[in-house]
Amino acid sequence: MAGPGWNFANVFETVAGQVPDELAQQQGDRATTWREFDERADGVGHALLEAGLTEQDKVAQYLHNGPEYIESVFAAFKAGMATVNTNHRYGADELTYLWDNADVVAVVFHGVFSERIDSLRHRVPDIRLWLWVDDGSGPCPSWATPYEEAAAAGTDDDVSGPWGRSGDHLLLLYTGGTTGMPKGVMWRQDDLFGVLDANNKKRMPPEQDLDAVAERIDKPGPRNMPAAPLMHGTGLFNALSNLMIGGSITTIEGRHFSAEEFLDDVERYGINSTSIVGDAFAKPILRALDAEPDRWDISTLRVIESSGVMWSKETKEGLLRHNPRLIMVDSLGSSEAIGMATNTTTSESSGETAKFELSPTSRVVTDDGRDVVPGSGELGRVALRGRTPIGYYKDEAKSAQTFVVIDGERYSIPGDYATVEADGTVTLLGRGSQCINTGGEKVYPEEVEECLKLHPSVADAAVVGVPDDKWGEAITALVEPHAGDEIDGAALIAHVKERLAAYKAPKRVVTVASIGRAANGKLDYKKLRSDAIEAPAV
Repeated sequence: MAGPGWNFANVFETVAGQVPDELAQQQGDRATTWREFDERADGVGHALLEAGLTEQDKVAQYLHNGPEYIESVFAAFKAGMATVNTNHRYGADELTYLWDNADVVAVVFHGVFSERIDSLRHRVPDIRLWLWVDDGSGPCPSWATPYEEAAAAGTDDDVSGPWGRSGDHLLLLYTGGTTGMPKGVMWRQDDLFGVLDANNKKRMPPEQDLDAVAERIDKPGPRNMPAAPLMHGTGLFNALSNLMIGGSITTIEGRHFSAEEFLDDVERYGINSTSIVGDAFAKPILRALDAEPDRWDISTLRVIESSGVMWSKETKEGLLRHNPRLIMVDSLGSSEAIGMATNTTTSESSGETAKFELSPTSRVVTDDGRDVVPGSGELGRVALRGRTPIGYYKDEAKSAQTFVVIDGERYSIPGDYATVEADGTVTLLGRGSQCINTGGEKVYPEEVEECLKLHPSVADAAVVGVPDDKWGEAITALVEPHAGDEIDGAALIAHVKERLAAYKAPKRVVTVASIGRAANGKLDYKKLRSDAIEAPAV
């Protein structure tokens, strides 16, 4: 039984029927064919149903990159459940908030997280199934079920709940908010499929047509290797779109990104495309290639796509020196809006950093809903109509702020500020007011500032991002001490790491006499950023 609209489980099962013996997933020496991918997902889907999960119950992936990530997403979709990405850098409080907010009832997790989960299980009593993925870090806890046992029990009988499948079934993509609390972006599978399919040469019809899918898959598709974490939309959506056309997904074995390992795998497996998050990934790759230009053959790599943060023209030009056939796509998009605008660089065409061509369904609007006049220098936000999320999970107020009606059409306006040049191109200025992109993660200053101010020595604090070769932007804290107190930078960094994910902690701490708040409480972040760049660290 299948409901209306495109559903990823139906699509992937159709692909498996067309290319059953071709590669679907790979990590190191572990390789899975499309037939095995389908059957293993059936086994995990059956385990979800056996645990008593019902239609659209929430299944969280608390995993590093690896085959089990997408395999368990496929399984949840087969069984008619919704998935919830989980940032594996979160601390106990953040995990508890996320899983409680998302109403999670099952978690798939790598064994390395067992101790952390055990310490908070009493705080999430509604989670009834813990699927443990063996990563060699220790034995399966008594309260968990081995993932491999469930996956290995799969057969060629496609699993489905009594409620069937529908294009209305959800994928929840949790993203950080300006207050620091993650919010769940609700993507209907039908909408997400349509957005991801939009750039394919042979596009699928608006209504689900599995015969059309079968006709499109007449050979194995490209080999994709997400460098970005699958727990973020950039990595996951890129992977899903590649599987939609019968491709395969290769994941690096290392838990932390290594340019050398990345390049080893590109050559070893003949990777065709990858997803990154700007210069935080691209610069280390370029440095490795420049240092050893004859070590790697990366001629199979054709497409590098970056989303979530800009990457520089200079880095792109450097990569072209090592592979002139590269197509590098800088995509302006977010969890709430995919494909708002693009910037494409090839050996024949060079795009300026932060210059984007709007998609046909995008516009730049002022706060009162007017279109920004090209060449006016006026500031606006990029708005996308068409296939967009239906809102934030259990948050009507935030949904109303982001998903708005303009001229009778519904738009997603996630907060990417931009100006429109006289030639119609868009210059991107940044997400929200002061969002920091550091190492592929989005960090909002307000959350870190509030955490810093909890320390007894801190009277006030401001957090900015400063340019950094390794991180893209390095989080820097400017701290105003209480009268008579001295600032211990190392202690403040440790203080933040105890309360927030480690990547949100400042890399540097600068002591200032005054943060310089205006009478209305606002900060001059431009000046503060300049001060942070010039000042020595504590």
